[in-house]
Amino acid sequence: MNWKISLHFASATAALFFLMPSLVRGQMGQTSPAEAARGEKGMSFDLEKTTHHFKLFPDGGTIEITANDPSDIVTRDAIQRHIAKIARMFTEGNFTIPILVHEQTPPGVDTMKRLKSELSYAPENLSNGGRVRITTSNPQARNAVYDFLRFQIEQHKTGDSPAEPEPAKRKHPANNLGHDARPVPP
Repeated sequence: MNWKISLHFASATAALFFLMPSLVRGQMGQTSPAEAARGEKGMSFDLEKTTHHFKLFPDGGTIEITANDPSDIVTRDAIQRHIAKIARMFTEGNFTIPILVHEQTPPGVDTMKRLKSELSYAPENLSNGGRVRITTSNPQARNAVYDFLRFQIEQHKTGDSPAEPEPAKRKHPANNLGHDARPVPP
């Protein structure tokens, strides 16, 4: 009986050991080895050394890529070059990298191309990677961005929320129970 318990314990320990790197990174690997190879070709860095996040915001969203090892300067620099490159490409309406990686045109891309003048793509460097902040005030462009980011969340299995974000609550002087309201003129 003890050897059966030992065997189950050893199997569980081995499974945990092999799954742990993915759990620590916060995302599972690419959906297939072929997609991983296409991703590395399009992104110029090892996808296994990085974590992707795609977030939806009331005015657009972000594509964020970080190096799993904060001391991996080579990967961080490659990510930052890639982020700057895709911000430029997307601004021009060029989405060849996500099309190459996924072997299909992601949802939302056709609308994002058509409404490219309504969208802003701002690259931002992070201490261990970078992000592209996508903003728009056009509801149709925003919905296309949401479709694009939701597709990325699903394809990259990031665990990020695909839910539509709550609109930002704006503070307004009249919404503070009159504490700074001016008296009504007589």
